[in-house]
Amino acid sequence: MNKFLKIFSALIIIFSLQSCSNDDEVYDMEEQTISEKIISSMNYTYLAYALQKTNLSSVLNGTDKYTLMAPSNMAFRAFLMNNGFNTIDEVPENLLKQVLLNHVLKNELEYRDIETGYYKTVALSEASLVPLSIYINQVNMRVTLNGEARITQGNVRASNGIIHAVNRVIPLPSIVTFAKADQELTNLLIALTRSDLTVDFASILSTDVGTSPAPFTVFAPTDQAFMDLLIELGAQSLSDIDEPTLKSTLSYHVIGGTNALSTDLTDNLQLNTLGGPITANVSGGATLTDGNNRVSKIIAVDIQAKNGVIHVIDKVILPN
Repeated sequence: MNKFLKIFSALIIIFSLQSCSNDDEVYDMEEQTISEKIISSMNYTYLAYALQKTNLSSVLNGTDKYTLMAPSNMAFRAFLMNNGFNTIDEVPENLLKQVLLNHVLKNELEYRDIETGYYKTVALSEASLVPLSIYINQVNMRVTLNGEARITQGNVRASNGIIHAVNRVIPLPSIVTFAKADQELTNLLIALTRSDLTVDFASILSTDVGTSPAPFTVFAPTDQAFMDLLIELGAQSLSDIDEPTLKSTLSYHVIGGTNALSTDLTDNLQLNTLGGPITANVSGGATLTDGNNRVSKIIAVDIQAKNGVIHVIDKVILPN
């Protein structure tokens, strides 16, 4: 009988422990949303206030999945100072909202899954009302965004997504932002900013929508395209190309006054660049044909900036 009582008592104790464990699970607080985590962190008081002021807290408090690149208090203070604002309340609300949306990607993006390339934010470009692109560069697990901000802490998980802490407010990208950030466009940036050019392409391509000649459609040759051009011309470097030729060549890669997406291109479509006409075709793959009947393939499309769109090409367009 004593043996039976001992076994029975042991079963009661085990059952009681299991019951306590189950009660603890029910008692556990539900995981916080992205918005709740930001609001509860002393490191994001500026961001929390900005999200509430623009009514974006509710978006990051829902069930849809997002990835938030979260600027720290120090990053926000630097943003305010660099743009001539004393407080968040001084930032025009529409601008503040767009800046914040430029830090949000749809769906969850784990730190380990980040690869170099272009992604879409939930901010909309004023030039086209389509999502702005963001260029993310990952080298040895060091991640930079639009060539400006860096992820300093990754994978803070919330019930509706992931937060990555960043050390700077990510700028709304212009055409020039991507030329600077994208390491495959280094030669294009060198060409656009050559000191002897009589046209300041960098300033022109930084023009905001609403000021002529923005918005822009830019056909951006890759670094390999420029290297192939040097071989074609028998030149050693871009500095060997005389200024009038370089200026004319670059002009053929820019259309002013329009944000032409890939869906706007058709066969035998004449495009009037700043340098002169070129012809687009889409059958069998999107291409551009210059006045010398040289054909460039469009290898990446719809990289959307705030003041225009970039399409990447594999051959430099030459003037007649």
